[in-house]
Amino acid sequence: MRLATGARVVAEDVALVTREGPVYTGVDFTARPGTLTVFQADSGGGRSALLLTLTGRMRPTSGTVYVDGHELPRRARRVRRISSLGLMTEVNALDERLRVSEHLSEAALLRFRPAARGLADFAMEAADLGGLDRRTLVKELDALERRRLGVALALMAEPRLLVVDDVDGGLSDEHQALMWRSLKRLTDAGLTVIATCADADALAEVADTDTQGPLPIDQGGDPADAEDDDVDDGAGEVRLSELFGDRAATPATNATNATEGEDGDDRRDR
Repeated sequence: MRLATGARVVAEDVALVTREGPVYTGVDFTARPGTLTVFQADSGGGRSALLLTLTGRMRPTSGTVYVDGHELPRRARRVRRISSLGLMTEVNALDERLRVSEHLSEAALLRFRPAARGLADFAMEAADLGGLDRRTLVKELDALERRRLGVALALMAEPRLLVVDDVDGGLSDEHQALMWRSLKRLTDAGLTVIATCADADALAEVADTDTQGPLPIDQGGDPADAEDDDVDDGAGEVRLSELFGDRAATPATNATNATEGEDGDDRRDR
């Protein structure tokens, strides 16, 4: 078993501006298959919202995103089917009462198609957790193991695009470097990975010609530039806890967007 070929991601002057002000503006980049792209901002700097936008789970105010040729937000459902989220606060947090094996079983059930035999083994190995006892409760995992488990659960969907939020959050310098190495190995195997962080110092240890960033997230702009009609009422204040409140009690491998695309997507795909 191997990773799916990565998706090409192209963002053209993408912005999200709410009634409270800009969340992010002027996002313009191209991510090729097999590359690691890193955005840098402090907490509250639009990191999570940007990743949700790039995976078809949040509607931008302006600009266009293409993922493997599928235009967002018009083809959001198709993009969600080929992308996965690592752990993201208030979106798909781990349930500390569950064992690792139970999270893996749930991730297999949430796939769009039957899971191949050995998929869980593959996902755990790919996330550098091959030696972890799956009977372990999540509450007994350290911060690095939790972050890697989030990646393993995302890989259960066999995505072409993986996004990982807050890579450095809560990790020591040594563990940050190990986490970046884990993500870089995934890109070396062909997956497209887009990640965010506050501190990118440890990224330098793995960065190469297939690494882009760290790219700063710009929150400039004038809130008056956003027409009220262009702002999704469900995301007016971009509070993730409100956007995904209906899933707060359920651990999710891939959280969903309440946005409906023109391709008839009115379901909440994970």
